[in-house]
Amino acid sequence: MKDILVHLDDGPRCPARLELALGLAHRFGSRLTGLFARLESHAPSAVAHRASDALAAAREAARTRFAAAVAAAGVEGRWWQLAHGEAAHVVSETAFCARYADLVVVGQHKAGLHLVPEDLNETLVHNCGRPVLVVPAAGTFARPAENVVVAWNASREAVRALNDAKPLLAAAREVTLLSLHGAHEDRGDAMAEVPAVDVVDHLARHGIAARREHLTGEDVGKMDLLLSRLADLGADLLVMGAHAPHGLLPARANATRHILKHATVPVLLSQ
Repeated sequence: MKDILVHLDDGPRCPARLELALGLAHRFGSRLTGLFARLESHAPSAVAHRASDALAAAREAARTRFAAAVAAAGVEGRWWQLAHGEAAHVVSETAFCARYADLVVVGQHKAGLHLVPEDLNETLVHNCGRPVLVVPAAGTFARPAENVVVAWNASREAVRALNDAKPLLAAAREVTLLSLHGAHEDRGDAMAEVPAVDVVDHLARHGIAARREHLTGEDVGKMDLLLSRLADLGADLLVMGAHAPHGLLPARANATRHILKHATVPVLLSQ
């Protein structure tokens, strides 16, 4: 996790998002890239695909704050910015830039601000090919990943998220794997004769001590159980696989959207 990208705009949650990204960069000796990407508020400029004076000023102010923050933290920093704020450009170019990082840090969408397209985070998760860490719209999380919960059902997406999160899990004080379906979660057919697979044993080979829990529930209701259990455990990071809305399991796609909207702790999502 040597190359981290943090999405920046001029919204009120930028300082919290940047603080979290700086904490991770410091912990892992990473380079931190600040990417300024936000919607254009001046309609003629958006149509012309150019930055208005107001957008250019906001971009420069964000660049100055970013430079000061990385210098104060003693972290190597790099600045990127999009050329303009037309909505499709913001989504596509942010996803493109995200492919050149080990981890992408973004903020949970907050209705009413109109700083970024509403579908930005979901598009990133499903299209950038990198793990995306979503920082909630409220709260401070300067040092996440001390007490991590992994949503585990042995799906391809869950396996990808687990693997992407291994550097964070290795540095955590506590790791809990919550199984979100039946006791035979590693294979769907409870009658199948399979080897004694054990994800805890696999993590132990990487020096990660984890424990297991089981939750029962269905579809989005299951996600509410998960969020409730996160609070009970005092977790400061959730790791889970993401499911695309065009896939064969629409209930799981709805669960992904539910977490993106309602999570109260940072969430690392991979697909």
